[in-house]
Amino acid sequence: MEYVFGPVPSRRLGMSLGVDLIPYKTCSYNCVYCELGKTTKKTIIRKEYVSKDLILTQLAEYLTLLNSPPSYITISGSGEPTLNSKIGGIIDEIKRITTIPVAVITNGSLFFMDQVKEDLLKADIVLPSLDAVSTLVFKHINRPEPSLDINEIIKGLIDFRKGFSGKIWLEILFCRVLNDDHAEVERIREKIEDIKPDKIQLNTVVRPSTEDFAYPLSEKQLVSIKEILGARAELISDIVPSEKGITFANKEEKILNLISRRPCTCDDLCMALGLHYNEALKYLDKLLKEGGVHYTLHNHRGYYHVKNI
Repeated sequence: MEYVFGPVPSRRLGMSLGVDLIPYKTCSYNCVYCELGKTTKKTIIRKEYVSKDLILTQLAEYLTLLNSPPSYITISGSGEPTLNSKIGGIIDEIKRITTIPVAVITNGSLFFMDQVKEDLLKADIVLPSLDAVSTLVFKHINRPEPSLDINEIIKGLIDFRKGFSGKIWLEILFCRVLNDDHAEVERIREKIEDIKPDKIQLNTVVRPSTEDFAYPLSEKQLVSIKEILGARAELISDIVPSEKGITFANKEEKILNLISRRPCTCDDLCMALGLHYNEALKYLDKLLKEGGVHYTLHNHRGYYHVKNI
Protein backbone atom coordinates (compact mmCIF):
# COMPACT_ATOMS: atom_id res chain seq x y z
CA MET A 1 0.00 0.00 0.00
CA GLU A 2 1.28 3.51 -0.83
CA TYR A 3 0.84 5.80 2.13
CA VAL A 4 0.27 9.55 2.25
CA PHE A 5 2.60 9.50 5.28
CA GLY A 6 6.31 9.35 5.80
CA PRO A 7 9.00 10.16 8.39
CA VAL A 8 10.09 13.76 7.94
CA PRO A 9 13.36 15.17 9.34
CA SER A 10 12.32 18.78 9.86
CA ARG A 11 14.41 21.86 10.43
CA ARG A 12 11.60 23.13 12.65
CA LEU A 13 10.25 20.14 14.57
CA GLY A 14 12.91 17.46 14.57
CA MET A 15 11.69 14.01 13.52
CA SER A 16 7.98 13.83 12.82
CA LEU A 17 5.45 11.80 10.88
CA GLY A 18 4.46 13.86 7.85
CA VAL A 19 0.90 13.81 6.52
CA ASP A 20 0.39 15.00 2.96
CA LEU A 21 -3.10 16.42 2.28
CA ILE A 22 -2.46 17.95 -1.14
CA PRO A 23 -1.37 16.71 -4.60
CA TYR A 24 2.21 17.51 -5.52
CA LYS A 25 2.83 21.26 -5.94
CA THR A 26 -0.77 22.39 -5.51
CA CYS A 27 -0.21 25.64 -3.64
CA SER A 28 -1.27 29.25 -3.23
CA TYR A 29 2.35 30.39 -3.67
CA ASN A 30 5.16 29.72 -6.13
CA CYS A 31 8.06 30.69 -3.87
CA VAL A 32 11.40 31.32 -5.52
CA TYR A 33 13.18 29.25 -2.85
CA CYS A 34 10.88 26.21 -2.79
CA GLU A 35 12.86 22.95 -2.62
CA LEU A 36 10.06 21.03 -4.36
CA GLY A 37 10.20 22.99 -7.61
CA LYS A 38 7.70 25.25 -9.34
CA THR A 39 4.03 25.23 -8.42
CA THR A 40 2.06 23.43 -11.11
CA LYS A 41 -1.39 24.33 -9.77
CA LYS A 42 -1.60 27.74 -8.13
CA THR A 43 -4.94 28.16 -6.39
CA ILE A 44 -6.80 29.29 -3.27
CA ILE A 45 -9.77 26.99 -3.93
CA ARG A 46 -10.36 24.69 -0.96
CA LYS A 47 -11.68 21.17 -1.49
CA GLU A 48 -11.01 17.59 -0.37
CA TYR A 49 -7.92 17.04 -2.49
CA VAL A 50 -7.02 13.85 -0.60
CA SER A 51 -9.78 11.82 1.04
CA LYS A 52 -10.17 12.35 4.77
CA ASP A 53 -11.28 8.74 5.20
CA LEU A 54 -8.23 7.44 3.32
CA ILE A 55 -5.88 9.51 5.46
CA LEU A 56 -7.40 8.39 8.75
CA THR A 57 -7.60 4.73 7.74
CA GLN A 58 -3.98 4.71 6.65
CA LEU A 59 -2.83 6.64 9.72
CA ALA A 60 -4.29 4.07 12.10
CA GLU A 61 -2.43 1.30 10.21
CA TYR A 62 0.79 3.27 9.72
CA LEU A 63 1.19 4.04 13.42
CA THR A 64 1.34 0.31 14.13
CA LEU A 65 4.42 -0.01 11.86
CA LEU A 66 6.57 2.41 13.85
CA ASN A 67 9.08 1.15 16.39
CA SER A 68 8.64 4.31 18.43
CA PRO A 69 6.21 7.22 18.22
CA PRO A 70 7.36 10.39 16.43
CA SER A 71 7.60 13.68 18.27
CA TYR A 72 4.76 15.11 16.20
CA ILE A 73 2.28 14.23 13.52
CA THR A 74 2.97 17.03 11.09
CA ILE A 75 0.44 18.15 8.51
CA SER A 76 2.44 19.72 5.71
CA GLY A 77 3.37 17.90 2.54
CA SER A 78 4.07 18.86 -1.04
CA GLY A 79 1.59 21.72 -1.27
CA GLU A 80 -0.34 24.11 1.00
CA PRO A 81 -2.21 21.84 3.47
CA THR A 82 -4.94 24.34 4.38
CA LEU A 83 -6.23 24.05 0.81
CA ASN A 84 -7.71 20.71 1.91
CA SER A 85 -11.19 21.63 3.13
CA LYS A 86 -11.26 18.64 5.50
CA ILE A 87 -8.15 19.60 7.46
CA GLY A 88 -10.19 20.56 10.53
CA GLY A 89 -11.92 17.18 10.69
CA ILE A 90 -8.62 15.39 10.07
CA ILE A 91 -7.02 17.17 13.03
CA ASP A 92 -10.03 16.32 15.21
CA GLU A 93 -9.77 12.62 14.36
CA ILE A 94 -6.00 12.48 14.80
CA LYS A 95 -6.46 13.94 18.28
CA ARG A 96 -9.06 11.27 18.98
CA ILE A 97 -6.97 8.23 17.97
CA THR A 98 -3.55 9.24 19.33
CA THR A 99 -1.93 11.41 21.98
CA ILE A 100 0.90 12.42 19.61
CA PRO A 101 0.84 16.23 19.28
CA VAL A 102 -0.37 17.65 15.95
CA ALA A 103 1.61 20.33 14.16
CA VAL A 104 0.56 22.18 11.00
CA ILE A 105 3.19 23.69 8.72
CA THR A 106 1.55 26.27 6.47
CA ASN A 107 2.55 29.22 4.33
CA GLY A 108 -0.16 31.19 6.19
CA SER A 109 -1.73 32.50 2.99
CA LEU A 110 -5.31 31.43 3.76
CA PHE A 111 -5.59 32.81 7.29
CA PHE A 112 -7.78 35.59 5.96
CA MET A 113 -10.48 32.90 5.64
CA ASP A 114 -12.48 32.42 8.86
CA GLN A 115 -12.95 28.70 8.20
CA VAL A 116 -9.20 28.13 7.94
CA LYS A 117 -8.64 29.82 11.29
CA GLU A 118 -11.37 27.67 12.85
CA ASP A 119 -10.00 24.47 11.26
CA LEU A 120 -6.59 24.90 12.91
CA LEU A 121 -7.75 25.76 16.43
CA LYS A 122 -7.31 22.18 17.73
CA ALA A 123 -3.72 21.80 16.52
CA ASP A 124 -1.01 21.84 19.17
CA ILE A 125 1.44 23.90 17.13
CA VAL A 126 0.86 25.99 14.01
CA LEU A 127 3.95 26.96 12.05
CA PRO A 128 3.09 29.65 9.50
CA SER A 129 5.49 31.51 7.24
CA LEU A 130 5.85 35.25 6.79
CA ASP A 131 8.69 36.11 4.42
CA ALA A 132 7.64 39.68 3.69
CA VAL A 133 5.16 42.36 4.71
CA SER A 134 5.61 44.77 1.81
CA THR A 135 3.40 44.02 -1.17
CA LEU A 136 6.20 44.28 -3.72
CA VAL A 137 8.59 42.06 -1.74
CA PHE A 138 5.76 39.59 -1.07
CA LYS A 139 5.06 39.29 -4.79
CA HIS A 140 8.72 38.88 -5.66
CA ILE A 141 9.64 36.17 -3.15
CA ASN A 142 6.37 34.24 -2.70
CA ARG A 143 4.78 34.84 -6.14
CA PRO A 144 1.26 34.38 -4.70
CA GLU A 145 -2.04 33.57 -6.35
CA PRO A 146 -3.07 36.99 -7.77
CA SER A 147 -6.00 37.65 -5.43
CA LEU A 148 -3.93 37.27 -2.25
CA ASP A 149 -3.23 40.42 -0.23
CA ILE A 150 -0.38 40.36 2.29
CA ASN A 151 -2.17 42.82 4.57
CA GLU A 152 -5.23 40.55 4.77
CA ILE A 153 -2.97 37.57 5.45
CA ILE A 154 -1.23 39.38 8.32
CA LYS A 155 -4.57 40.45 9.78
CA GLY A 156 -5.68 36.82 9.63
CA LEU A 157 -2.58 35.72 11.56
CA ILE A 158 -3.22 38.39 14.20
CA ASP A 159 -6.85 37.31 14.56
CA PHE A 160 -5.88 33.63 14.74
CA ARG A 161 -3.45 34.34 17.59
CA LYS A 162 -6.28 35.86 19.64
CA GLY A 163 -8.34 32.65 19.54
CA PHE A 164 -5.61 29.98 19.46
CA SER A 165 -4.45 28.43 22.74
CA GLY A 166 -1.57 26.43 21.23
CA LYS A 167 1.88 27.52 20.12
CA ILE A 168 2.67 29.59 17.05
CA TRP A 169 6.17 29.27 15.62
CA LEU A 170 6.56 31.83 12.84
CA GLU A 171 9.13 31.07 10.14
CA ILE A 172 10.82 33.74 8.06
CA LEU A 173 12.97 32.50 5.19
CA PHE A 174 15.46 35.05 3.96
CA CYS A 175 16.91 35.24 0.45
CA ARG A 176 19.80 37.52 -0.29
CA VAL A 177 18.70 40.84 -1.85
CA LEU A 178 15.03 39.83 -2.03
CA ASN A 179 13.85 40.35 1.57
CA ASP A 180 16.89 40.92 3.76
CA ASP A 181 17.32 44.71 3.59
CA HIS A 182 17.08 46.56 6.90
CA ALA A 183 13.86 48.38 6.05
CA GLU A 184 11.96 45.17 5.29
CA VAL A 185 13.33 43.45 8.39
CA GLU A 186 12.11 46.37 10.50
CA ARG A 187 8.66 46.17 8.89
CA ILE A 188 8.55 42.46 9.63
CA ARG A 189 9.56 43.13 13.24
CA GLU A 190 6.67 45.57 13.67
CA LYS A 191 4.13 43.05 12.37
CA ILE A 192 5.57 40.30 14.56
CA GLU A 193 4.71 42.41 17.59
CA ASP A 194 1.06 42.28 16.49
CA ILE A 195 1.05 38.56 15.61
CA LYS A 196 2.70 37.60 18.95
CA PRO A 197 4.22 34.24 17.97
CA ASP A 198 5.83 32.08 20.65
CA LYS A 199 8.92 31.61 18.48
CA ILE A 200 10.38 33.32 15.43
CA GLN A 201 12.36 30.82 13.38
CA LEU A 202 14.87 32.33 10.97
CA ASN A 203 15.84 30.32 7.94
CA THR A 204 17.56 30.71 4.60
CA VAL A 205 18.00 28.73 1.40
CA VAL A 206 19.67 25.44 2.34
CA ARG A 207 18.50 23.05 -0.39
CA PRO A 208 18.31 23.19 -4.19
CA SER A 209 15.59 25.74 -4.93
CA THR A 210 13.14 26.61 -7.69
CA GLU A 211 15.15 29.59 -8.90
CA ASP A 212 18.93 29.92 -9.22
CA PHE A 213 18.76 33.51 -7.96
CA ALA A 214 17.43 32.42 -4.53
CA TYR A 215 20.73 32.89 -2.69
CA PRO A 216 21.22 32.10 1.01
CA LEU A 217 22.26 34.50 3.73
CA SER A 218 25.41 33.86 5.71
CA GLU A 219 25.19 32.85 9.34
CA LYS A 220 26.55 36.29 10.26
CA GLN A 221 23.72 37.99 8.37
CA LEU A 222 21.11 35.77 10.04
CA VAL A 223 22.57 36.48 13.48
CA SER A 224 22.35 40.21 12.76
CA ILE A 225 18.65 39.84 11.84
CA LYS A 226 18.08 37.73 14.94
CA GLU A 227 19.36 40.57 17.10
CA ILE A 228 16.88 42.95 15.47
CA LEU A 229 13.92 40.61 15.98
CA GLY A 230 14.65 39.94 19.64
CA ALA A 231 14.72 37.17 22.21
CA ARG A 232 12.03 34.98 20.63
CA ALA A 233 14.04 34.66 17.41
CA GLU A 234 16.21 31.62 16.76
CA LEU A 235 18.23 30.25 13.87
CA ILE A 236 17.01 26.89 12.69
CA SER A 237 19.59 24.51 11.26
CA ASP A 238 19.18 22.37 8.18
CA ILE A 239 18.36 19.21 10.08
CA VAL A 240 17.67 18.21 13.67
CA PRO A 241 19.04 14.75 14.53
CA SER A 242 16.57 12.19 15.78
CA GLU A 243 17.37 10.31 18.97
CA LYS A 244 15.34 7.30 17.87
CA GLY A 245 15.56 5.86 14.38
CA ILE A 246 12.51 4.47 12.60
CA THR A 247 13.27 1.16 10.91
CA PHE A 248 11.20 -0.37 8.11
CA ALA A 249 11.42 -3.70 6.35
CA ASN A 250 11.38 -2.26 2.83
CA LYS A 251 14.15 0.30 3.19
CA GLU A 252 14.58 1.10 -0.49
CA GLU A 253 10.88 1.92 -0.82
CA LYS A 254 11.00 4.17 2.23
CA ILE A 255 14.08 6.00 0.94
CA LEU A 256 12.34 6.61 -2.37
CA ASN A 257 9.19 7.77 -0.63
CA LEU A 258 11.09 10.26 1.51
CA ILE A 259 13.18 11.83 -1.25
CA SER A 260 10.11 12.08 -3.47
CA ARG A 261 8.72 14.49 -0.87
CA ARG A 262 11.84 16.64 -0.49
CA PRO A 263 15.53 16.60 -1.48
CA CYS A 264 17.60 14.81 1.18
CA THR A 265 21.26 14.25 1.91
CA CYS A 266 22.46 10.80 2.85
CA ASP A 267 22.75 12.03 6.45
CA ASP A 268 19.10 13.17 6.35
CA LEU A 269 18.01 9.70 5.29
CA CYS A 270 20.11 8.00 7.96
CA MET A 271 18.54 10.11 10.69
CA ALA A 272 15.02 9.71 9.30
CA LEU A 273 15.12 5.97 8.77
CA GLY A 274 17.64 4.76 11.31
CA LEU A 275 20.10 3.52 8.68
CA HIS A 276 23.86 3.21 8.80
CA TYR A 277 25.53 5.62 6.35
CA ASN A 278 27.03 2.84 4.20
CA GLU A 279 23.71 1.00 4.10
CA ALA A 280 21.91 4.13 2.91
CA LEU A 281 24.55 4.69 0.23
CA LYS A 282 24.04 1.15 -1.04
CA TYR A 283 20.34 1.78 -1.69
CA LEU A 284 20.98 5.26 -3.12
CA ASP A 285 23.58 3.96 -5.57
CA LYS A 286 21.11 1.35 -6.79
CA LEU A 287 18.36 3.97 -7.24
CA LEU A 288 20.77 6.28 -9.10
CA LYS A 289 21.79 3.51 -11.51
CA GLU A 290 18.15 2.70 -12.20
CA GLY A 291 17.58 6.33 -13.18
CA GLY A 292 14.68 7.09 -10.84
CA VAL A 293 16.75 9.26 -8.50
CA HIS A 294 18.91 12.30 -9.28
CA TYR A 295 21.85 13.79 -7.40
CA THR A 296 22.44 17.55 -7.10
CA LEU A 297 25.21 19.55 -5.42
CA HIS A 298 23.99 22.64 -3.59
CA ASN A 299 26.06 24.79 -1.23
CA HIS A 300 28.73 22.06 -1.16
CA ARG A 301 26.24 19.40 -0.04
CA GLY A 302 24.89 16.51 -2.09
CA TYR A 303 21.11 16.05 -2.31
CA TYR A 304 19.12 13.12 -3.67
CA HIS A 305 15.77 13.90 -5.25
CA VAL A 306 13.20 12.35 -7.57
CA LYS A 307 11.92 15.27 -9.62
CA ASN A 308 14.29 17.49 -11.59
CA ILE A 309 14.85 20.84 -9.87
